[in-house]
Amino acid sequence: MTKTQVLIAGGGPVGMTLALELARYGVPSILVERNATTTRHPKMDLTNGRTMELFARLNITEKLRDAGVPRENPFDIAWITSLSGHELHRFHYPSANEFTEQIRTRNDGTQPSQAPLRVSQIDIEPVLKALIDQSPLVDVRFDTAFERIIEEKDDHLVVEIKNQSSGKIDHVSCAYLAGCDGGGSRVRRRAGIELDGDMHVAGAYMVHFRSNDIGLLQKWGITWHYQTGSGTLIAQNDRDTWTLQAWLPPGDTGETWRAEEVLEAWVGTHFDYEILQANPWTAHFVVSQSYRKGRILLAGDAAHQYIPTGGYGMNSGIADAIGLAWVITANLQGWGGSALLDAYEQERRATAWQCLNASKRHMAVRAEIGRLYQLAGELEGADESAVARRESLAAQIAALGNAENESWGVELGYRYLSPVIACDEDTAGVVMDPLHYSPLTEAGFRLPHLFLENGESIHSKLGLQFSLIVFEDDIAADAMISLFAETASHMGVPLTVVKVVEDQAKAIFKKRYILVRPDQHIAWSGDDLPDNCEALLRKVTGR
Repeated sequence: MTKTQVLIAGGGPVGMTLALELARYGVPSILVERNATTTRHPKMDLTNGRTMELFARLNITEKLRDAGVPRENPFDIAWITSLSGHELHRFHYPSANEFTEQIRTRNDGTQPSQAPLRVSQIDIEPVLKALIDQSPLVDVRFDTAFERIIEEKDDHLVVEIKNQSSGKIDHVSCAYLAGCDGGGSRVRRRAGIELDGDMHVAGAYMVHFRSNDIGLLQKWGITWHYQTGSGTLIAQNDRDTWTLQAWLPPGDTGETWRAEEVLEAWVGTHFDYEILQANPWTAHFVVSQSYRKGRILLAGDAAHQYIPTGGYGMNSGIADAIGLAWVITANLQGWGGSALLDAYEQERRATAWQCLNASKRHMAVRAEIGRLYQLAGELEGADESAVARRESLAAQIAALGNAENESWGVELGYRYLSPVIACDEDTAGVVMDPLHYSPLTEAGFRLPHLFLENGESIHSKLGLQFSLIVFEDDIAADAMISLFAETASHMGVPLTVVKVVEDQAKAIFKKRYILVRPDQHIAWSGDDLPDNCEALLRKVTGR
């Protein structure tokens, strides 16, 4: 029998990120993935700014950006009649380089520390795979499937895994089992956990193809998504790889659709291409009824599934992995209690519903635009009436907006409210605005980002585990700060004290003291350190 501290089922971005994050804390794991290779299926094409912040903690952002589209390429979204027709309206968004400069220039707490990244999951997974292969703390076993849970004990699980090629069975004893094995999660099903929400809410026919016809496929310049009322063309690398997602009418399974016909009809003309993959698929709006059953925990698509409007799927999963890694570590290392595991479920499950509802709102806008296309009439003509119809539709699209790519509150402003968050009752009602993000330092929110006067990111000053940021230069307060640090040391809670005395920082962060968790969320904040430091630390560490 093999022994490990954490068995991770699923080797997609979520499972691999969890393995890397656990290794960062010094926790060994075994990762099993039933497929022999990383995915060849195009599943996502955006790693948002918040996720890139989390990847920055692993020092892998540059490797990921090297795998993505060129950093000077924009994130534009354009609505068109067809690629052989007319552009109606364009939503302009800056390139990663421009976004990075914007972050530096504004530097007011309203920005993430990192620009987003346009990258296909096909390209991001090999980067993560190479990193886990290099880690001495990760035992990587692709072509190996999680089969079943054999025993559930108070202090460990025994799990059966199977090599897909050889058929060899192995039993693994682990302290925790993390189900990161996708929407059809075998871990979730073996644990008897059901899903809440709506299944089969929409369908699409996916055509993934290769073509060098840039003149046609980027007719109006480099564009991330070209969209019509019937689907979206995604530029995967702005060079030769593309994905069309053509919406299926209600009741149509797409089983009789032919990839070539779908692609050429949507583009509006015949052109040279090579079909790489094509199939219908259905989307769901579901969240797992629980993220935890004893020592079994879920993350990523195993725990939640949304329509990809907004790009919340993988990005939510990465936040799951970051949140799960530190609470498992705290329990394994003995400085955190089991209440942290319950809090993981409560915090991330609530956030999943927020993302699900945001995705629903974005999908409703897509549906309304689709309806407007149907009502618009002939759009391809050159006569004045056709021009007028195009102008009218363009104005309606502009008025509906593109919150799908502008919901900064959903991305950066979500708040955790759980028993391990030391939240002032007077501020418990302060919640995010889905569209707008403002820097807030009440307990539960992500720590806002700021570059300090020396150019250093405040996020980079945080310690590996808990950090107490002190926005105070009063020597008289040093005794209380020392007492807090000594109490944490006595309790075995890893704590880094960070002093920031710049006036700009004080104005943005407002509080004199901010206690930050390993996941960059605020556990407690206030203008005076508590008289009972131990009670606060017990609460935020789940003890």
